Amino acid sequence: MLTQLSIRDIVLIEKLDLNFHDGLTVFTGETGAGKSILLDSLGLALGERASGNIIRTGAEQSSVTAVFDLPPHHAVFQVLQELDLSCLEEEPLVLRRLITKDGRSRAYIGDQLVGISVLRKIAALLVEIQGQHEQMGLADQRVHLDLLDAFGSLSHLTQRVNMDWKSWQQNLQTLAEARKAIDQAAREENWLRQTIEELSSLAPQEGEEEQLVALRLQLQQEERRREAVTTALAELTPRDRKSAHPAHALRSASRALARLLPSPLSNNVTEEPTAHQVQAQEALSCLEKAEETLAEAEMLLSRLVADTEVDNRLLEETEERLFSLRAEARKHHLTLAELPHFLTELKDRLSKLETGIEAIHHLEQAAKQAQSNYEASSQELSQGRRKAAKDLEKAIMAELKPLKLERAQFMVEFTSLPFESWSQRGVETVSFLIAANPGQPAGPLGKVASGGELSRLMLALKVVLAGRSSLTTLVFDEVDSGVGGATASAIGERLYRVAQDVQVLAITHSPQVAAQAAHQFRIEKKVLNQSTVTIAAPLSPTERREEIARMLAGDIVTDAARIAADSLLGQKP
Repeated sequence: MLTQLSIRDIVLIEKLDLNFHDGLTVFTGETGAGKSILLDSLGLALGERASGNIIRTGAEQSSVTAVFDLPPHHAVFQVLQELDLSCLEEEPLVLRRLITKDGRSRAYIGDQLVGISVLRKIAALLVEIQGQHEQMGLADQRVHLDLLDAFGSLSHLTQRVNMDWKSWQQNLQTLAEARKAIDQAAREENWLRQTIEELSSLAPQEGEEEQLVALRLQLQQEERRREAVTTALAELTPRDRKSAHPAHALRSASRALARLLPSPLSNNVTEEPTAHQVQAQEALSCLEKAEETLAEAEMLLSRLVADTEVDNRLLEETEERLFSLRAEARKHHLTLAELPHFLTELKDRLSKLETGIEAIHHLEQAAKQAQSNYEASSQELSQGRRKAAKDLEKAIMAELKPLKLERAQFMVEFTSLPFESWSQRGVETVSFLIAANPGQPAGPLGKVASGGELSRLMLALKVVLAGRSSLTTLVFDEVDSGVGGATASAIGERLYRVAQDVQVLAITHSPQVAAQAAHQFRIEKKVLNQSTVTIAAPLSPTERREEIARMLAGDIVTDAARIAADSLLGQKP
């Protein structure tokens, strides 16, 4: 319910903070005191249009803040969640509006800046205003179906229809996707078969690229090693017959040096060798060692050549396989790793084409059955709605006579929807119609009845439908306009009854209505600091008695008026 309303600098209101409670609260006061300003201010907090001329003279901006205390799991919290607005269920919900002189305004939910449309969407779940010149809620045909379902306690049927609708639509979507896939496959059949044949001949395997790359690298490294050893060995081997072997060159060098040395058979062996002979002997020793080392190196290189085997054919096959797979992947704008999955997907598409007719038949049967289930549950819901409509018509008609609308005729009109307009809500729409006088055709609520008649009709609907929606607060603006006596008493009684289920705020000039309230505010103008302002003050029981007496007697309150006020205050249901 609405717990607080704070208004700053709107028209004649400088500063006003009102606290509200559950039950029926009325606002009374002289004509022109500013009751409509109060209602307009609340409308601003609910997202109504604003203009700069509402700002109090001398102020730079206006603001209105409405605070709501809501039960857990109220529908508004789900909408807030869908809008990504973080509002906790255990905290009050605050709606705030700021208006500047240039007519611009900002809206807030909590401390979060929102668009005006969002503010209106949230407010529509909380407050409904019924006035002579502006009708919200029940005058909107879009809510009539929900209200009828709530009145008839048809939630079990509406849920079943909703589930059957979703099942039907899901089956239709699956069928449409299957048909599309088969049509696409049929157009691609030749390409599918050719591509599958090409890929199947290649038979790409998971992880094959990594294996081929590793094997190719290994074979290339082995080939490079063999080439290095072979080249080294070739350098030690004469390139032609005319070329001398390095070992022969070493032996020739050794023989040449040996001639410089004394022969072992010479008679001069006892003589000391000369320096040249010593150096020649050392060189000769080096040449002999080099010849031995060369022979050993040649032997080792020959063994390496023999031990290093390169499978050139395997390398060629590996590269050919790798390049073929990569070329096929490029052809289809894929990576090599994606080829196996691509082949599986193509085979699946071809398989669907080959078995598609049978699958389509089963899907058509499933969709047909889902539609049949939806039609059956919708038919049952329609029957429940028509029964509820008759009961609603009787209940509303019973309320109209005490409200001085005994000549009016209320009815619920059903309109069957064409097949393409069926929805999760069923196969029909409903409209609440009213014929204000005998002989007049029935029409929509907001177009046929006059302002006062429509307000009372809305009250009758609210009495019957009280507690059937998410609304926590109802506001009635002079619903008693133009009536008095017994009719005003009937209006007050019905406002009281509605207030047992939801919070009701009512602006009234009728003492009979005011007397039914649990809480009462007096709205009046005062001159403060040479400036006219509107104030609203809650009334004590004594002050209420005096205010109702004033409403009965006028400016001069008599004892008889006070006695009459006591009588009215004692007549609450």
